[in-house]
Parts: sequence; C-alpha cells; structure tokens
Amino acid sequence: MQIKISLEYFTQPGETLFMKLGDKKIMEMEYVMEGTWMASFRAPASAKSIVYGFEVRRDGKCLRQEWELHKIDLPTSLRGIKEIIVRDSWHERPAESPFLSKAFTDVIFRRTVSVEQEQKAGNLIFLFLDSQVRSDEVLALAGGGDAFGNWKKFFLMSDASFPYWSLCLDVSEPLEYKFVVLDKETLTPKRWEKGPNYFLAEVPSKGSLLIIRNRPPRFDRVPWRGAGTAIPVFSLRSEDSFGVGEFRDLEKLADWAAQTGQSVLQLLPINDTTMTGTWTDSYPYNANSTFALHPQFLHLPDVGVKADKEYLSLRQELNALQTVDYERVNREKTRLLKAAFKKNGRQVLSSEAYQAFLRENEHWLLPYAAFCVLRDENGTAEFGKWKELSEYNREKVAAFCVARRPEVDFHCYVQYFLDKQLKEAVQYAHFKGVAIKGDLPIGISRTSVDAWQWPKLFNLDSQAGAPPDAFSADGQNWGFPTYNWEEMAKDGYAWWKSRLGKMSEYFDAFRIDHILGFFRIWEIPLGIQSGLLGHFNPALPYSADEIRGRGFDPDSELFVPDPRRKGWFHPRIGSQQTGDYKSLNDVMKQEYNGLYDDFFYRRHNAFWRDTAMKKLPALLDSTKMLACGEDLGMIPDCVPETMQELHILSLEIQRMPKSPEKLFGDPASYPYLSVCATGTHDTSSLRGWWEEDRGLTERFYREMLHGEGEAPLNCDPWICERILVQHLQAPSMLMIVPLQDWTSIDETVRYPGDPQDERINIPANPRHYWRWRMHFTLEDLLSKTAFNDRLGNMIRESGRGI
Repeated sequence: MQIKISLEYFTQPGETLFMKLGDKKIMEMEYVMEGTWMASFRAPASAKSIVYGFEVRRDGKCLRQEWELHKIDLPTSLRGIKEIIVRDSWHERPAESPFLSKAFTDVIFRRTVSVEQEQKAGNLIFLFLDSQVRSDEVLALAGGGDAFGNWKKFFLMSDASFPYWSLCLDVSEPLEYKFVVLDKETLTPKRWEKGPNYFLAEVPSKGSLLIIRNRPPRFDRVPWRGAGTAIPVFSLRSEDSFGVGEFRDLEKLADWAAQTGQSVLQLLPINDTTMTGTWTDSYPYNANSTFALHPQFLHLPDVGVKADKEYLSLRQELNALQTVDYERVNREKTRLLKAAFKKNGRQVLSSEAYQAFLRENEHWLLPYAAFCVLRDENGTAEFGKWKELSEYNREKVAAFCVARRPEVDFHCYVQYFLDKQLKEAVQYAHFKGVAIKGDLPIGISRTSVDAWQWPKLFNLDSQAGAPPDAFSADGQNWGFPTYNWEEMAKDGYAWWKSRLGKMSEYFDAFRIDHILGFFRIWEIPLGIQSGLLGHFNPALPYSADEIRGRGFDPDSELFVPDPRRKGWFHPRIGSQQTGDYKSLNDVMKQEYNGLYDDFFYRRHNAFWRDTAMKKLPALLDSTKMLACGEDLGMIPDCVPETMQELHILSLEIQRMPKSPEKLFGDPASYPYLSVCATGTHDTSSLRGWWEEDRGLTERFYREMLHGEGEAPLNCDPWICERILVQHLQAPSMLMIVPLQDWTSIDETVRYPGDPQDERINIPANPRHYWRWRMHFTLEDLLSKTAFNDRLGNMIRESGRGI
C-alpha cells in the first residue's frame, strides 16, 4: 500500500523539508509546487497507524522541528485501498495547547459518552484537533448538494480520540462543506464556522483514500474561564479527619467545589517532609523525597486501624484544636500505622495490587524506604553523618533493603496506601468535574533521598536564594542546593521527567514555583548566610582582564569571584554601599554603574531565554499537566516572553503588580493565559492585608474600589465581595482564590477571630510553623446552603465555568 503525504510549507533559500517515520527513518521530501512538499513510502496493508513528523534542514543541520509527531489511526478495513493520500500541515506548539492538558481533556471538557460513528468504508477522512469543544457539544460536517442534504443534514464526527475528531465519508462528486458545533442532546446548531466554505474539487480516484488533516475548523468562541479554591491538604478539617487534613477530605472539598460551580482545587506540596520528627518538618517545601507522599495525609480506618474508643477519643481531641499539632498528629498516626502493619502487613504485601505498585515504583520507593530506616536509626536526615551508606550505592542499598526487610516494608506499605487513597480522591474529583492542581517546588532538600541518590545532579556546595530587594535588604537564602543543569541534560533530564511523571499520576495541572529558577537562580556559596555575596547561575561573568581594562580591581569589594571559573567575576549586588565604591571618584562611579546596570539588566536577557528554552520545552512535553508559572517579583523581560511562547499561564496578584510603575494590578487587564488570585499561601488574607497598611488601604479603596470618604477600618463582607467580583470578571483563564477569601464575603461563614490567624506562611520567618486549619468542617461548609448558592451565583454570573 502506497502512502503519500503532502505538506504546505514555505521555506527559505537553501532549506529542505525532511520527514521522520517513527523514531528512526528520515527521508527527504520532494518540492512539488507553490510551497507544497511531498513524500511517499510503502506500508503493509495490515498497518493500523502511521506515525511521522516534519523538520527543516539546511546543509544537513536541523533548523526547526515540530512540536510533536503526527499519528493517524487507519480504518479497520482497507480492503480495495491501494493508495492513501494525506494532506497535512506543520505542527507548531498550538495556541490552544493549555486545552490539550489533562485538566481539560480528562476533566473539564471530558467526554463522558463518545459520539459513536458507524464503521463504514469510505474514500475521504477528515481528521483534526479541536480541544475546546465543551462536553455538552459535538462537532459535525454539513455540505451542499443533494447527496449531503443541502446544508440541512449533519454528519456527526467521532470524538473517540478526543481532542482529535474524525469523520469518514464516501464521496463521488466535488464537495462544498463547513463544520458546525451542535448541541449534544438536541443535535441543533450552536455555532457555524466563520469564513468562506471549504471546497473539495478533486474526488479520490478508485482505490484511493484521501485524509484531510490541514483544515482545522474556524470557530468564534467565548474563551472558557473557570474558578477554583487554593488550600493546603493539611488545612482541611472534616468530622472524619485526625487533627490534620487527609486525602479523603479532598472528596468532600470536590463536592463543595462542584456545588458552587468551581473547576479547580489547588494544593500545596504533599510530599513527605519528615526530617527531625519535630514541628519544623511542617514546612511543605522541604521534602525528604520528591516522589514519596506525606504519611500524615492517610485516613487510618481505610488502612485497617480500628475506630475503637481510643481512636475516637484521640480524633475528637485533635480535631478540637484550632491548628495542626504537627508533632502529636504524626506521632500518633505513626504508632497506629505500625500497629496496623503488624496485623495486616503480610496480607497487604502479598496482594496483587501492592505487588503492582512495588514494580512500578521501586526505582524511588526502595531508596526512600531505606533512607527512612537509616534516618531513624542514625537520628538525623543528614546522610553524610550516617555510620553506613552515607554515600548511596545501588547494590548496597538493595542488600540493606533485604537485610532490614520488615522496617523497609513498613514504609513501602504506608506509601502504597497513600498512593491508593490519593488516586481514589482524585478520581472522585474528576467524576465531579473538578481538576486537581499540584505544586512543583523549585528546590530540593540537601538532606533528601534525591540528594543522597543522585548527588551529581545538584550543586551541593551552593545554596539557592534571592537577591536583595525592597522587602529583604540582605536577600534570601533558602538553603536548597542549586541544580547542575549540565549534568541533568546528559540523560535528557530523566530525573525531571520522572518527577513530573509521578506528579501527573495525581495532578491535572501544576504550579511551577519560582519559574525564574529555570532561567537563572541566585546562588550563594555554602557556609555563607547573606544573599549579598551571591551571584546568578548561569551567568556571563566578566574576565579579570576585562575588569582591569575598565579600570577596576577584580579582587575588590565591587566583585565576587565565580566559584566554578577561576579568573572570572560577577559585579557584587548592592556594591554601591561598599567602601570600595564610595572611594571611587565620580567618573569611575559612573563607569562602574554602567557596567553594573548592563550586567544585571541587559547582558543576560537573550542568554537566559536560551537557557530556559533548553529545559522547559522538554519538560513540558513530557507531561500532560496544565503548566502554570509563579512569576511574581522583579523578573527579566525574557521570562514573560518565553512563558507566552510556551503557553504557560502566569500568576497575577492585584497587590503585587507586574509593572513597577503601578501600585495595584488591574484585574480587567490581566492576560487570558493567567491565573488571577487575591493572594497566595505566602501572603495575608484579604482581610489581613486590609488592616496592615492604612495608607495603602486608603489608596486601594479610592483607586480600585472607587470608594468615597475614609476606607472602613475592617475589610467588611461587601468589600471582600466587590474585590472578588473584580477578579471573577477578569479575562484570566483561571481565578483561584484562597478559601479564607471566598468565605470572607459572608458574616456567618468568615473566620470570627483575628484575620492574621488565617495566614498560612510568613516568608520573612524561616522557622514558621505551617499549621493553619479551616475553622469549620467540610460537612459544615457543604450545609451552608445560602452561602453556597450565593457563591455559585457569583461565579456563574461572571461567566466562569460555562
């Protein structure tokens, strides 16, 4: 069987189109005419599909290649077909790529019942991508002429491979046609294609099958917008939880989200953070594993813990607390889990489901379990201080797991149930039409399984942080090692892809914490606390000769040496405050300022963009999760440009505007590809912020709410509602609000105490205790009919979720 593929693509002089067949064979295409290229090859009549892609080359070097390979599933019956002709188009990363994420294809626009198309022979197949068809809609083709019903008959397309749509027809005369969106129930038109009709002039000859893939539909659509809630799992409170939120509680939260017309639930990191066994482990961004889940989120009765008198009494006592008692909750849960393991561990470990979990996860699970045993045995997670296995060795760790099997098995047993409970909760949320958004921390702990198992992937002699700014004169030092991107690139970023692959088992979307870190990171030498002595990595430092040529001493306070390139130097951040700078004359100060400004604000823009483009596309293409970047603060111009090119959603916070000239952001001007929010886990709630700076509040009241007179002292419910309505009406694709701010609009539901109690984290305090819990149960929230109806109406009236 002959396959002929044509592509319309206009090249530059010297460029040639090539076609890749599968992963290996590459063939040069033939230029036919007027920008049309052709390639042909033979395939067996039994072929079920063909996979190919295009790339542009010059002098044997690949200049451009497509976003992804093309795959065409062939009809089950090709009897009598001797030739397949495919009219195709070049695949750039489409503007609608966010809608290709599993958040939309598997949840929000999920097709619950596929449109069945009768399998019949034909000589014409339409095949194209359209991911924005709502779940209550179907696509169809209408055509002119008696054979096609003179535009009154609709030929339904199959969504069996959604977001791809297909239709097989048998045509014997030229066809004038157009696509139309129909109501799924009534099959009446909702939306016709814009623009002129398509016209198929040449009917396929006998024995030929024509596949048209280069005619995507042209619909005018109102962009979909949705709403959601942000809350850490540990902050959930239900009648069944045990002093801390649990994965099972997500099901009740999903019930509430669906009831109020919300589409997304956003969580903080949920990985295991157990290092010391104290409350300092409550920090969710300091995980001991980027794969393992935190045992505190287990619902114990589903593991086999009997809900006896002791359990019920403990549950009542812990649930009565206003905040999480991290140490006691985790101590009691661990004790009860160990007792359950003694009772049913052997039965669980021998089950087929557990064995399948072990096979799929042992590459990270066994090292994690060994790490936990060694941490507890040595009394520290600092593996460099361990008596044995302070350096990871695969064979020795495998032998250790055999020798200490009961202890290792316990940690694997806990992870099995965590995985099971979380997946069941996520599946329930999907059934309710609610997507789950996770959080990807920018750093990893230097006392983690990852640093122990893959030390070459990290710069363990360095610390990540942030340069000084208006909020921190000394800069920030987060303590995390920086990434050795050169080493990571050697295996195609396998660690990152594995990490994202694990996340995608649970999440439909993810927040990229500090996305600027994929462009560059502020790196501080190990042993130094102050961010003033840091430098950008990667960077383009100056050579010693270049500095001397400008009239400066590279060994002065004005510069810091590059730790990896001897004889190269970075201008020191804030160096205008040093004695060496103050000793310069005015001419040399001006010379240094020019060098300084060029280094920090111009020199790296293209370099950092190129650096990010080496990593981000490969990582984004390895997952179907919707990517959302945390891009707050002062960032280089290359960051928003790159995010727009890759269709990564930005984060918009009204009190943290992107423009340095503005005091507040205007929700009405936010870009569509964005997540707008009233705050984050690192900020105070709306009510708390209102009371922090009276002068700022007055300006906000006048300029953004157009209030008259003095601003109220407190952020009354009507004020909160007005702010939320502004955000609901924003063009942003997603509006995700902390639960504290949703409830602030109603006096009967909002927290009755000090609004500062609702704050989750205070970034200025590196030893903050992460313990906030919602002040009512999820059962109570679900019963607040008046509030829920009001909130649901607000969301629907804004056009979100429709």
